Amino acid sequence: MVQFEKYTESEIIQRIAGGEKSLYEIIVRRFNAYLYKVGRSYNYSHEDTQDLMQETFIDAYKNLSAFEGRSGFGTWIIRIMLNNCYRKKQKAGFKNEIMQDVSENSKPMFTRSNNDTDKMVQSRELGHIIENTLAKIPLGYRMAFSLREINGLSVSETASLLHISEVNVKVRVNRAKTMLRTEIEKTYSPGELFEFNLIYCDAMVQNVMKKINEL
Repeated sequence: MVQFEKYTESEIIQRIAGGEKSLYEIIVRRFNAYLYKVGRSYNYSHEDTQDLMQETFIDAYKNLSAFEGRSGFGTWIIRIMLNNCYRKKQKAGFKNEIMQDVSENSKPMFTRSNNDTDKMVQSRELGHIIENTLAKIPLGYRMAFSLREINGLSVSETASLLHISEVNVKVRVNRAKTMLRTEIEKTYSPGELFEFNLIYCDAMVQNVMKKINEL
């Protein structure tokens, strides 16, 4: 699987759907970091987030035929993760808050390449500061910020996943930036948030592939 990066999403999905189960490892490795950041942004613990990730990867595999390709696979699997996170909160009696913002000003906080999300944490202390600060922000703002600024989704993708308008995405991200401004301006890069390193990645791959092969 060393050369997994050479495959496109459509090629991977077609081959998995054609019976090449082993290639699902590529999906797990490619989206581990994204799903981890979603779960942690929901304020779930490391352990609970791992459980939700595994559930999401299994759900995605079982419903692979339902993926129509109208949006990117990343958006599709993140939506499954969000649904699983939401259901878990609902079971715990969580009530999702409703926010009504009107400001339309929004500018990207980070300029970065597609590979930045996967960089190893260079400053664990700073990463913990930001993670802890994010946990104090209301869920709606936190999730918009996570999807847009940390996972690098577009405004339209974020709006679709959160079932809000693009204007509200911009509003929530802007307000989240304001809340985090003090910590974020301390030489922070998106990849420093919510590390899901190689040790955890390998374990997730092993657990998911074991479940997949049992299906």
